[in-house]
Amino acid sequence: MPDNMKPTHTAASPQNAHVSEAEARDVAEQARETEWTHPSFVRELFLGRFRAELIHPHPMEDAAEAARAKPFLDQLSAFLDTYDADETDRTGNIKESDVQQLRDMGAMGIKIPKEYGGLGLSQMTYVKAMELVTSKCGSLVALLSASQSIGVPQPLKLFGTEEQKKKYFPRIAKGAITAFALTEVHAGSDPATMTTSAVLSEDGKHWVINGEKLWCTNGTRAELFVVMARTPDKIVNGKARKQITAFIVDSKTPGFEVKMRCHFMGLKAIENGWLSFKDVKVPIEDVLWAEGKGLKLALTTLNTGRLTIPASVVGGAKALLKSVRAWAMERVQWGQPIGKHEAVAQKLARMASSTFAMESVALLTTSLYEKGGYDIRLEAAIAKLWNTEAAWKGVDDALQIRGGRGYETADSLRARGEKPIPVERMMRDSRINLIFEGSSEIMRLFIAREAVDAHFSIAFPIVAPESSFSTRIKALIKATPFYVTWYPARWIPSFKTYGDFGKLAGHMRFVDGTTRKLGRSLFHAMVRFGPKLERKQMVLFRAVDIGAELFAMAASCSRAVMLASKLNQPEAIQLADAFCVEARGRIEALFKSLYGPHDEQLYKLAMGVLKGEYAWLEEGIAWESYYGESSVQSLPSSVRKPAVVSSELTTAG
Repeated sequence: MPDNMKPTHTAASPQNAHVSEAEARDVAEQARETEWTHPSFVRELFLGRFRAELIHPHPMEDAAEAARAKPFLDQLSAFLDTYDADETDRTGNIKESDVQQLRDMGAMGIKIPKEYGGLGLSQMTYVKAMELVTSKCGSLVALLSASQSIGVPQPLKLFGTEEQKKKYFPRIAKGAITAFALTEVHAGSDPATMTTSAVLSEDGKHWVINGEKLWCTNGTRAELFVVMARTPDKIVNGKARKQITAFIVDSKTPGFEVKMRCHFMGLKAIENGWLSFKDVKVPIEDVLWAEGKGLKLALTTLNTGRLTIPASVVGGAKALLKSVRAWAMERVQWGQPIGKHEAVAQKLARMASSTFAMESVALLTTSLYEKGGYDIRLEAAIAKLWNTEAAWKGVDDALQIRGGRGYETADSLRARGEKPIPVERMMRDSRINLIFEGSSEIMRLFIAREAVDAHFSIAFPIVAPESSFSTRIKALIKATPFYVTWYPARWIPSFKTYGDFGKLAGHMRFVDGTTRKLGRSLFHAMVRFGPKLERKQMVLFRAVDIGAELFAMAASCSRAVMLASKLNQPEAIQLADAFCVEARGRIEALFKSLYGPHDEQLYKLAMGVLKGEYAWLEEGIAWESYYGESSVQSLPSSVRKPAVVSSELTTAG
């Protein structure tokens, strides 16, 4: 090992959990994928280049894979027909008998290769399965997807050794539930504050893990975990650099404990836990990838893991659309079905067109991944961001259309003899999707960082205040060849007619021209704010939202043309057209407010709120009990301990 990469014996502890902004940024930058060896439609889009050939024609479904997947999907659908999602929500428990049925049909190993005992099906089949399950039960899809999207199978497939695959894949394929343990009380989106540590034993045969993990989905039921822990720092060029390493951990290992099962607004049966590791010994052969590669492993895994939620929320959106469409024709007020009243009709139209766009985004992004040769980190992030926010708007509209019946629980509706449409449950379950696997804010930060990366890497030294005169001159000489051709080209209109898009050609021309405007607008923002741009989160967020809308428009138009021309579904053109008309309005509004004329005023007001300058606004409420001396110790033991509803849970791990 080179001298400048020697490990130190610095261990993570609560005392050094709080780190500087520079340290946090350094840890995040170490894990970033900085190279772009494959094309990315979205990256090009933020550079002001509309490369339609990367996404069009929209990929057709693989007929051979569809045939292979049909028996499994039919079996899964039949299971869901008898599965009682309302009972699961009511009891907060997914019955072991239901989980066993899923094990028996291979639902725990959908993507695990056949040679290891899995079904060996594609990512596309997997996301379709998750879409199907979501249409029935959010808690159940959380169990299945957390185990397979971000749990052990995905990082094992990407980074595991052959010995690790032979050891763990067959066990998972038979039904072992898995989980991903990263988040801590003080470490979530900022992994630099992680305190869970792992140190090598004296004999060099084991890593010993100590610490705690919070909000670990499947944590109270999983048999196997991917656990992220800090290993000893390395000295790089005289500076200590934090190391985060991924380990495969068996729940039966001495020292592992589930301290508590967490409970939430929705997903009442989610097996989410607060975990403790006390001198947990992990064999050195159970390190995933390599020491210090944990955070990069997590981010790479999430690039694929994030393909699940965009497709999953489509299942919920479809179920809601089906239910409110029937209700809007059935419910008569003022002499006609409520669906014929314009206020409701507009909600229905937006739900339908947005559902089409959401599915187009999800299918396109998954297709690009399956096709290979694409870097989809930005596509996956935008799909997760845009689809979850669109789905949330959809469930809100569905509840409004159903009125009091939307707010009423399915059990209560059933007791009154009405159809138990679970809109209330679906709203509770849907809200977490804007937080799961990267909140909307974190997604926007991640996308924004990549959106401006090309400009920052080329031109940052020119505008950085700490740059010397000679540094600025050198950077200017280096940047000139790029900008002398790139920038003028962002002003030259495209002469493409997009005639093969028919009625949608105008929307594609809009996307093309607006992409150029977005590219030069980001450059203008960098020139205007210089290094401060990274702190102008709202400016960057609006630019990200413009890019997301453009991606959704392009995906919708491409898919609509494919459906109309190849599958004889001309109605897709109307859905795409309606969606694009609305999206164009949102994009124009975002451009008008790009620099946020009120951002500074609102920020100053927020700082005053934090200082307590407006605390008098909070008077006259009964809230003090929430800020009293109560602690975990004062809570009922049934809350502090894992909620073991039946012995079935202990059997499942």
